[in-house]
Amino acid sequence: MKRFTHPDLSEVSLSEVLHALSDPCRQRIVRILKEAEGRELACNEIPLEVSKATGSHHFETLRQAGLIKSRADGTKCLSSLREEEVELRFPGLLELVTKESGRDVSEVP
Repeated sequence: MKRFTHPDLSEVSLSEVLHALSDPCRQRIVRILKEAEGRELACNEIPLEVSKATGSHHFETLRQAGLIKSRADGTKCLSSLREEEVELRFPGLLELVTKESGRDVSEVP
């Protein structure tokens, strides 16, 4: 079974997090995981208009930046947002990311 590594957020820099969030696809992943309110979502539950390999790269980038945690469950990869930890380390950051042109995440298609 695949095992994922997750960094300690105290060792993650703001520049690493901002780099991970600089891509619109990764921003979408974060918004959808935030909307899931702590539930784990399988990668195929997050609609992305990219290849499977590119999607995997985006999830890995978010994981390395400490924004998400992932675990294998059989053939599925389940991910969730490390919301509380990120909020403690970078207060207000996820709130900014989950807003789009002043709209709340619940309004994002």
